[in-house]
Amino acid sequence: MALSEKSASIFVFLRPKLNMMSLELTLRDTFLDAFEQLFSHKPEPSLIQFQKTRPEFPGDLTVNVFPLLKLSGKGPEETATRLGEHMMASTSIIAAFNVVKGFLNLVVADSFWLSFFAEASTNGQYGWQPTDDGAAVVVEFSSPNTNKPLHLGHVRNNLLGWSVSEILKASGKQVIKVNLVNDRGIHICKSMLAWQKFGEGKLPEDLQMKGDKLVGDMYVRFDKALKAEVETLVTAGLEKEQAERQAALMTEAQEMLLKWEEGDATIRSLWETMNGWVYQGFDVTYKRMGIDFDKIYYESETYLLGKALVAEGLEKGVLFKKADGSVWCDLTDDGLDEKLLLRADGTSVYMTQDLGTAQLRVSDFDPEKLIYVVGNEQNYHFDVLKLVLKKLGRPWFDAIEHLSYGMVELPHGRMKSREGTVVDADELMEEMVQTARERTTELGKIEGFSVAEADALFEKIGLGALKYFILKVDPRKTMVFNPEESIDFNGNTGPFIQYTYARIKSITRKAADAGHSRDGFGLPSDLAEKEKNLVRLLYAYPGIVAQAATNRSPALVANYVYDLAKEFNKFYQEIPILKEADEQIRAFRIGLSGFTAQVIRSASSLLGMHVPERM
Repeated sequence: MALSEKSASIFVFLRPKLNMMSLELTLRDTFLDAFEQLFSHKPEPSLIQFQKTRPEFPGDLTVNVFPLLKLSGKGPEETATRLGEHMMASTSIIAAFNVVKGFLNLVVADSFWLSFFAEASTNGQYGWQPTDDGAAVVVEFSSPNTNKPLHLGHVRNNLLGWSVSEILKASGKQVIKVNLVNDRGIHICKSMLAWQKFGEGKLPEDLQMKGDKLVGDMYVRFDKALKAEVETLVTAGLEKEQAERQAALMTEAQEMLLKWEEGDATIRSLWETMNGWVYQGFDVTYKRMGIDFDKIYYESETYLLGKALVAEGLEKGVLFKKADGSVWCDLTDDGLDEKLLLRADGTSVYMTQDLGTAQLRVSDFDPEKLIYVVGNEQNYHFDVLKLVLKKLGRPWFDAIEHLSYGMVELPHGRMKSREGTVVDADELMEEMVQTARERTTELGKIEGFSVAEADALFEKIGLGALKYFILKVDPRKTMVFNPEESIDFNGNTGPFIQYTYARIKSITRKAADAGHSRDGFGLPSDLAEKEKNLVRLLYAYPGIVAQAATNRSPALVANYVYDLAKEFNKFYQEIPILKEADEQIRAFRIGLSGFTAQVIRSASSLLGMHVPERM
């Protein structure tokens, strides 16, 4: 694109600044230099914090000078005014300023925004950093048990883990996405035992159902049968806890676990068969959800390494054995309690296999971080994991990071797996797509679509609504998922963002059909306010990605892309694009629209949300 003479000169001046640092850092340096020259002191850079200017005042960025008055020796208004005058004289980035008490409001020159646009809009990877040469970051998410299908809680885990991984990649990190399948343990034995007793030998294909659902049904059957048995024992005079321990079903499940750990051929064969059913079901769910992994670990392959670490801890004297043969770690000096690592019968617990898995991942990847995406009910577990590894002398213990997220609740309360009251992930996704089908058809957004094109659109809208609704909430907060609220073409939703993208693509197609192009035209000399608002938001995108990576929060990207879509719609409603008579301005607005679509698509991709070309 050709530049006007004025824009070209400022573009050359600013290019290094644009590539090396943000506008805020550039202005901070200018501010510090001005302060030192005016008042013979240089403040600590941390004292200079730029904020977005309040809408009732002219300006782009505001800095509070009150913390600097001891150094300036002047009143707040005089300090701010002198700094504003000096900054305007020393850089062409500042076009104007105003002072409100001790707040200096700075107006960034249109030439800066136009120069930014000229450079960034030609960068197909705008907002993404090149991959660095540092150590990888390992992100574990999903971590399902093979005794039940994936449910709504897993949906948040999967979407959060996958999105954080993609955001870290966009920020320049090498990322290894891993899954730890909890494929052994007493809960697995419960489903196996129930199938032996109640399954009548029927296979998933016999029942025409996914294997993970059949195994999940068996888990529920076990729980119901166990409760009935416990009630009978309590009626006979036993205390509830005693009845739960003595119930025949529970005793059989524990015996089955012991036989599994001893390598019993019959038990292992049934375990492999039923887990195989589950894995086939998981694969279908993951594929539809758009989730993938670079490596999958299995607890059955890592718990023995964990047992070896426990044996090492006993030898070193950092762990101890009780009279019943169980092995523990004393963490009372660390403000916690004693933690069980091996049961009295020698079987392992979750902590055992997590020790082994952590060691294995360090051996596999030598990562700089081991991020575990696990619900906040496991905060204590990860505190213990780090402390045990520290006591075992593993210097990388502090590389472990628990990305603790809140639970997903429904409008009517929490879910319970054992009682069969969970929201199945497959059924949820299907419900979202069907709702998208109904809403989209009602609004007439599939005119001219073939059946296949319409089905693909419904899938994008339904799953986009699900992903956006879950990811727009800060991960650390408990959230209530309401499917009805998630599919709305006018609210803070995925479909609103998708529709905005499709609207822009319609504009750029119409521009091409009419022979309009941004090529060959220079930049306008100034910007309308709605244009500037849009450019400001586009400028912020790389910083949002970086902040989201640091905070491990896709919510920052989600709310940013919603703000961008909302701002574009204001621009579209108030500013003519294709009907603009001035060819240079029209070309710029077409280019600005196309760049906005690029950033919407880029940000949406970090959430796993697909945007349709038309709707």
